[in-house]
Amino acid sequence: MKIKGKSEGITEADSDPVTNEDSREMSGGEGKVVCVTGASGFIASWLVKLLLQHDYTVKATVRDPSRFSISTLNLQGHSDLYMLPFNSLVVLTYICIYATDDPRKTQHLLSLDGAKERLHLFKADLLEEGSFDSVVDGCDGVFHTASPVAMDVVNPQAELIDPALKGTINVLRSCAKFPSVKRVVVTSSMASVVFTGKPLTSEVLIDESWFSDPVLCKESKLWYVLSKTLAEEAAWKFSKENGIDMVTINPAWVIGPLIQPTLNLSAEVVLNLINGAQTFPNRSYRLVDVRDVANAHIQAYEIPEASGRYCLVEKDLHYSETVKILRKLYPELPLPEKCADEKPYAPSSRVSQEKVKSLGIHFTPLEVSLKDTVESLKEKNFVSF
Repeated sequence: MKIKGKSEGITEADSDPVTNEDSREMSGGEGKVVCVTGASGFIASWLVKLLLQHDYTVKATVRDPSRFSISTLNLQGHSDLYMLPFNSLVVLTYICIYATDDPRKTQHLLSLDGAKERLHLFKADLLEEGSFDSVVDGCDGVFHTASPVAMDVVNPQAELIDPALKGTINVLRSCAKFPSVKRVVVTSSMASVVFTGKPLTSEVLIDESWFSDPVLCKESKLWYVLSKTLAEEAAWKFSKENGIDMVTINPAWVIGPLIQPTLNLSAEVVLNLINGAQTFPNRSYRLVDVRDVANAHIQAYEIPEASGRYCLVEKDLHYSETVKILRKLYPELPLPEKCADEKPYAPSSRVSQEKVKSLGIHFTPLEVSLKDTVESLKEKNFVSF
């Protein structure tokens, strides 16, 4: 096995499908078996959906297939983090898992087309070495999407850093044991890309060569960013030492329609804007559609030449621009009229799309992503108008 990219790690582990006419055709997964960790997350649910659509057999891991509830959240937009330079924030998607007796929390996966024949749920724990061995055994590829995150931590090492590092390495250890695994695709984040200390302005072009500085992250107490950065560094080191073919997908703030029944924070930020917010933050932020992110994972797995990291950002824009788009789409909504402060608008930066083009990804326009997010919120009864 060989590797090229990064991942995340917490435990375990509708809308229309992607129909981008300009994207590469997926080769099809008939007869192929793949593993998806953290399968009930926002991104992972779409990944499972697309894999099933393309005839893959999917072994999906969760902490307990019969007893868990999951909510995917996004660090960006969290009020506790507004003291950070928002234009340097990135999409930090995370998964919170809670024990519950509600089997409906996996029903969105089990009800997907093809799930009855080709989706299998497995119990696995990222913190337990060897927990993934039996799941990974016989798989052609592994998609590692899960990641531990918390907003307010007392012990960052124990609550974030150790689980991220150990969880990622435990999954990779399992992959290294089985020669059937040809490639591992790890869901990383722009969090491990942009925190370098360089100024982020419109003159700056961010690309895959950037890597967040762990020292800066630690000094700034960006514990989640630090955990993601250290986990990716460890993943690269382990993969190279053990001959694992790894690719990482580093998405920005992920929006778009929800498959899972819970409200993820990136969608919640949109919900707040359309639900009577008085002001919008003076922040710029990077966005990408969840369907493009899921598609990129599969392309990175299927295309033999794919390697290294892939930054996924459709656009970096100010909150005011998002409000303008939403107002044009939904003029009847009570959208905020003014910024939360009177300072000059925070600048936007640029992220290169050159490398990701090699995957055949042509990003969904932001206007489409926002509209589909709102329509999904309506469909799932988070809002009515």
